[in-house]
Amino acid sequence: MNNQSTRQHSRGSNAADKLAVAEALYRFAAGIDLRDKELPTASLALESVSGFRPAAAKAGFDCPVLTGRETIVHALLTSLGQLDKTHSVSNPRVTIDGETAKLEALVEAQHVPRKDPSRHYLMKNRYDVDLVRQDGVWVIQRTTVDNVWRTGDSTVMSGV
Repeated sequence: MNNQSTRQHSRGSNAADKLAVAEALYRFAAGIDLRDKELPTASLALESVSGFRPAAAKAGFDCPVLTGRETIVHALLTSLGQLDKTHSVSNPRVTIDGETAKLEALVEAQHVPRKDPSRHYLMKNRYDVDLVRQDGVWVIQRTTVDNVWRTGDSTVMSGV
């Protein structure tokens, strides 16, 4: 390959990797929305850490830092089990450094009780995500979620 071909190949691989990094967050969010345990499980590293505390504090509730893929998936699917949810991921910005990556994105999350669809809680959150490539697949190693704005009935989040 000549130098120009090498540069084009590198850019193409980088673009594919950036898309694959963002895809990890898309899989995670879709799994929560669809109540599909396999999607978030496949998107997380075994010893991943999930920190929703900054967003939760602004919304007026407490949420512990969760550690471990199974713990995170179980906690999310259980605590949000009575809600219909839609997560929309936008503005992903990806930085890759070898086998690690950093993803910043905005995620809008609508929560509606299945038993009372007249109520809702809508949050716009900033996600700060660290990822690692394992066996050729990008997986989430650490997530920190902070809230930008929120509207609606916050008691929806506690199942009230």
